[in-house]
Amino acid sequence: MAETNTNVPLVDLRTGSGTTPLPQLGFGVWQVPDEGASDAVQAALTAGYRSIDTAAIYGNEAGVGAALAATDVPRDEIFLTTKVWNDNQGREKTLAAMETSLEKLGLDQVDLYLIHWPTPAHDTYVETWKALLELRDAGKARAVGVCNFEPEHLQRLLDETGELPAINQIELHPRLQQRELREFHAKHEILTEAWSPLGQGGDILKDPVIVEIAERVGRTPAQVILRWHLQIGNVVIPKSVTPSRIAENFDVFDFELTDADLAAIEQLDSGDRLGPNPNEMN
Repeated sequence: MAETNTNVPLVDLRTGSGTTPLPQLGFGVWQVPDEGASDAVQAALTAGYRSIDTAAIYGNEAGVGAALAATDVPRDEIFLTTKVWNDNQGREKTLAAMETSLEKLGLDQVDLYLIHWPTPAHDTYVETWKALLELRDAGKARAVGVCNFEPEHLQRLLDETGELPAINQIELHPRLQQRELREFHAKHEILTEAWSPLGQGGDILKDPVIVEIAERVGRTPAQVILRWHLQIGNVVIPKSVTPSRIAENFDVFDFELTDADLAAIEQLDSGDRLGPNPNEMN
C-alpha cells in the first residue's frame, strides 16, 4: 500500500507472506443504507480516512464500491475490509460469498476478509477459516481474520489449522474493555479491532470521568474515547454519516491522554455488552 497523505498511525497486519500496513483509525459503515454509503465513504476519504470497513450483512457493499470508483484517492491507498455472514459459513458457501462481495464492491481483491461471528452452535467456523486461508492464498484477500471470537474459538483455530487470524474485531469500549481477550491477542500477535468503540453513542459519552477529561483537554467525549483506544493499541472504526462528525472523529492525533487519564478510563470497565454474546449468537 502506498504512503497515504494522512497522519494516521499504521500497524502491521499479518498476511500470508509477511505484513501489510493497516491504518489504526478507520471508518465503519454499519447501519449506513446502501444509497447513503457512497456519500459517507467519500466524506470519510475526504476527511483523511484510508481504511473502510463493511460487511455482506450490512447490505451496502455496492454503495462502498461506488465510492471507491468515484474517489480520486488511488485504490492502493485505501484499505478495504468486508466480512462473510453467518448463513454463508462452510467452505463452498464462503468461497461463493467472497465472489458476491467482490462483484458488489467492483474489486478483484479485498485487503481484509473476516468471519463475522463464530456461531459455535453451527460448528462451521473452522471449515470457514480454512476457506479464508484458501482465499488469501489465491489472492482474493491480502489478509484474513475474524470478528467476535473468544479465546477458546481462537485456540481451536490454532489447534486445528496451525494458523491464527491476523486480527479479531470485537465489541470494545470503556464499559467493555475485554482485557482477557486483548491479552490473548497480544500473546499471539493478533491485532485487536474495536467495533462500537464509542458505546454506540450512548451514556458513556456523558460519563463524568470522560466528560471531565474532555473539558480539561478541550476535546469532545467521543474524541477522548477514540484517543484512549489508540493509546492502548486498539485498531478502531467509528461510524457516522454526518460529515462534521466524520471529520471530528478523525481529529484525534494532536493531543495525548496522560497515564492518569488512561487509568481513570480503565476503571469504567463494567463488562456490559451492547451486542450479542459471541457464544450465543447463532
